[in-house]
Amino acid sequence: MPDIHFHDIYAEFEDNSFQGLENTISGQRATIRTMQAQLQSTRLFNENYFALIAALDDVVRRGITLVALPGDFSDDGQPIHLRGLQKILAHYQSAHGLQFFAAPGNHDPVKPFDSAAGKADFAGEGGFDQRIFSRGAAECADYDGEWASIDAGYALNTICTEEIRQLGYQGVMDLLSDFGFYPKAEYLYWETPYSSYLNQPSSAYHLSIAEAEADYSKRLYEICLEGTGGKYKKENYTHCSLVADASYLVEPVAGVWLLAIDANVYVPDAQQPDGGYHGSSSAGYNRMVTHKAHVIEWIADVVARASQHNKQLIAFSHFPMTDFYDGQSEAIAEAFGETAFQLQRKPEKHVSQVLADTGLKLHIGGHMHFNDTGMIKGTRGNILFNIQAPSLAAYLPAYKIVTLSDSKKLTVETVVLDDVPRFSELFEHYRVEHQRLHQQQATTLWDRNVLAAKSYREFTQWHIRELVRHRFLPGEWTDEMQTLLFNLKGDELLQLSQLSPAPDWSAFDNQQWTDLKAGASWQAAAEKAARLLSQNPWSMDDFSQWSAFDLAVDFYKIRNAGDLALADIGKARMAQYKLLGGAMQQQAVQQPDAGPIVQISRVLSVLQGLSEGLPNDRFVIDLEKGTLAVH
Repeated sequence: MPDIHFHDIYAEFEDNSFQGLENTISGQRATIRTMQAQLQSTRLFNENYFALIAALDDVVRRGITLVALPGDFSDDGQPIHLRGLQKILAHYQSAHGLQFFAAPGNHDPVKPFDSAAGKADFAGEGGFDQRIFSRGAAECADYDGEWASIDAGYALNTICTEEIRQLGYQGVMDLLSDFGFYPKAEYLYWETPYSSYLNQPSSAYHLSIAEAEADYSKRLYEICLEGTGGKYKKENYTHCSLVADASYLVEPVAGVWLLAIDANVYVPDAQQPDGGYHGSSSAGYNRMVTHKAHVIEWIADVVARASQHNKQLIAFSHFPMTDFYDGQSEAIAEAFGETAFQLQRKPEKHVSQVLADTGLKLHIGGHMHFNDTGMIKGTRGNILFNIQAPSLAAYLPAYKIVTLSDSKKLTVETVVLDDVPRFSELFEHYRVEHQRLHQQQATTLWDRNVLAAKSYREFTQWHIRELVRHRFLPGEWTDEMQTLLFNLKGDELLQLSQLSPAPDWSAFDNQQWTDLKAGASWQAAAEKAARLLSQNPWSMDDFSQWSAFDLAVDFYKIRNAGDLALADIGKARMAQYKLLGGAMQQQAVQQPDAGPIVQISRVLSVLQGLSEGLPNDRFVIDLEKGTLAVH
């Protein structure tokens, strides 16, 4: 279960600096973010609280006891939320015997050490934004006392409290110490890359020694601006410092080794005189191989020892080890640009091969909020499978079950959360917010129909739809393409694929669309499209049932959810997209300068490619043969 992004919606500020909003359903006071904030973020902040509880209840019903949390289990490592997460996990641990194993993500320690932080979009009284920041943030730079309420010229005073600061490694690991980060008596074995007993007989393992060597001070390594420090440091390396690494290996049940890799890399920032660090979000394994070389070597050593001692090894971390776009990364870059669609987060091919060359066969990652399966063959012949587990806090909410049948085969199943009890419990607060935004005639007003969702799955469909409208299209699509998306239906797109000659797209606006649709060339294109459909089981009316904007939303659904999105899109719609893609491709060849035509052609090609990747719902992996098959 990666990317929970846990936010304690009923958290209590220990300093009483913020009371939250009274919720009439729960009788508690809600400490939540606004719907406006949620619908412009790639993750939900509030309803995922209920999704986590529903997922854990499902795990209990299935009799599963081992739960891995591959990073971003918190939302920015804030004390108030980490305490809430610890409380929930501890309950399931004591009441149901679950064991949790966490690996940090880039949102858990946002930086290696504590840092000032805060959010400007908590939900406040009257539907207004409540600003809450910690000491040291620009909004709370100077105040007396444990906390403060400062009039900064907004509708509500800014609250200053240490409850919202971002904890570094030591704070995060200490608060969640029971969940893998430190050895426990019930573990059969536990180590870090820095343990002294790695290559000793298992009989030499002693809990007391493991506990002593698990101390935070024993898990520091040197990182430099140019690469890994310590024995790897070169003469020209600069800006070196010691930071923590939370990686560990644990044997929770006999014969199974869980390898929790801390793949965060916080490269020193040469522009900060106080010794600051860059964030880890886009570093991933591309920086692991250069700046945490000792951890890569440790992985290889763990793999060798697992084979030697006949242990079944499953590795997990926050970041993907292979391409997560089903071989479509180059096509996406061509259609949207080299830095679009978070392509900077993709591991380079040679990096994936370095990871495969460690001998590791199975890795489960998160970070992208994608449901995907990737594989890479190393230079030495080993095949590494990378399973991208989706997020409970985004479309499509799900988690992965890995069932170990023997030392050679395992089954992967994806469990989608359709119905989540209490998911609409906070909607009363969003209604107040929407009314306030409507009265102020906000230009970014979100669609109130979000609050008509009947299930959590439907709610996340609204989330991605609004996310596409408010964030993805303005940020990733050209103005020409956006004009298309908000003006045409599917039948008109099909007509567009048959249009000749192409208009001048360089300055196309809504009036020109109106003129085009009234002209003879548009009617001729409609007749050509109808003839094309006469050879297929659909009519122009079928294509008119969806819009170009629907196509864009479905594109992102497939990108996020892979095979799981097909149930929401439908086979007929996908087949219509395929037909339209072929027609657009022919038009793009004939009119290579027709920008929007070429762009739509590329989009449809990528969509088709994403839908034809490796199975990512239910499948079986044969680790010995390096094969994958639908289950």
